[in-house]
Amino acid sequence: MLTALLSSASPAGASAVTTIVERCASGQPLGGFSQQQYREALQNLPTEVEEYSPCANLIRHAELAAAGGGSGAEPASTAAAPVPLTPAERTALNSVPKLGVAPIRVGNQVVRPGLIHADVASAVNTLPSPLLAILAFLLVCALLLAGRAIGNRVRARRAR
Repeated sequence: MLTALLSSASPAGASAVTTIVERCASGQPLGGFSQQQYREALQNLPTEVEEYSPCANLIRHAELAAAGGGSGAEPASTAAAPVPLTPAERTALNSVPKLGVAPIRVGNQVVRPGLIHADVASAVNTLPSPLLAILAFLLVCALLLAGRAIGNRVRARRAR
């Protein structure tokens, strides 16, 4: 029991931010930290943890619970409710241009979303260059083999 208690405790030199991330990654409760520590944990969250686990959402949830006077001691393994956007996140989202189906000028060309120009040149240009080189090589080989076979037949008929 003592070894289990010692293994779950974080190292003495570890910061609160590291402790929050470790607890979240291992499914332990996230309560008992300050708002500043939660913010720092979110800012310093490793990319792998952020991409492959719900830790960012769980830390935000614990931060909101601590701000609202809740315990924030909910285990990280439970599904947390979606966290509302902060004012800064909402402003950033609203500043993204809304694109519709109207034509857009890109450089010197007008691009119309949803419109596909079908012509033969565009079909050939979409093939990768190495594939075109291999196809050309195979065509030359086929022509050489066909020429050799025809030459052998012509020589065989003359020999008769």
